[in-house]
Amino acid sequence: MRLWNSLLNSFFLVSQYNPHGFVELLMLMIASVMIIIATILPADMPYLVLGLSLGVGASISILVREAIAPSSQTRVTQFATLLLLFMSIYGFAML
Repeated sequence: MRLWNSLLNSFFLVSQYNPHGFVELLMLMIASVMIIIATILPADMPYLVLGLSLGVGASISILVREAIAPSSQTRVTQFATLLLLFMSIYGFAML
């Protein structure tokens, strides 16, 4: 029970002190789950569309945040985000 309480407290602290990063992380986690489901069950195309759209939204949000307030690892973050954005757009083009 203490483990769950500790995890819940750290969950609330992260969401309070870094809300934009928390929302971006949540979007990327949900996108990953949706794309994995679409890969396992190829007949479920809405999961793929939802996962790709969440990936595009999260990557644009990260790029805007980095443009407004650059972090210490700006180049790495921008490269990874642009890679995710191009992969998501390519996935939409292949649909």
